[in-house]
Amino acid sequence: MITKTKLALLTGCLILTSAALVNAQIPAEQRYPGYRHSQQDVQTNTAQIVALDECDPSTFNAALGPDFCKNVTLGAFTTLSDLFAKATAGTPDPGWDFEPDAMKIKEGTILSVVDQGGEPHTFTEVAHFGGGFVPGLNAPGEETVPECTGGFSNVAVASTRILQGSTVQVANLSKGEHYFQCCIHPWMRVKVVVK
Repeated sequence: MITKTKLALLTGCLILTSAALVNAQIPAEQRYPGYRHSQQDVQTNTAQIVALDECDPSTFNAALGPDFCKNVTLGAFTTLSDLFAKATAGTPDPGWDFEPDAMKIKEGTILSVVDQGGEPHTFTEVAHFGGGFVPGLNAPGEETVPECTGGFSNVAVASTRILQGSTVQVANLSKGEHYFQCCIHPWMRVKVVVK
């Protein structure tokens, strides 16, 4: 009788363990209708974009104010006059860039844009790529796109500014193609396709 009882208890434990393992593989919201994740339960789906530049602190700060440029590169500097000369020639400095410049993400993914360069940028959504609000940095013949018009006096542009060392997040992008550019350095561009 004792052996049958032990065997029954062992069988019951195995059945309960198997059920627990199967149940653990089913997401909580399916096991318990109405369940909501706590902040610890949720792993946000995030895609990162990095803003980069190689501003020369001495020339940028002399023209734009103390501490405007806080260069973090290892010896790679572009002077303010060289930056304008390259842009005017139609060959903008490749040290000013968003990385990556194209990505595909799933709907619901949050874009996390971090400025790892030395100066401020914007991450502004535009209908079509074009010029920014600093005419001397636009490609020859390139007009300022409507979304960048007015520069930082335009609240919509100012709200997309990223300061050196800071991060902005862009959420709730609809399915389709989205275009982002820096309204200061308009060759800094990203195309995001939301699936």
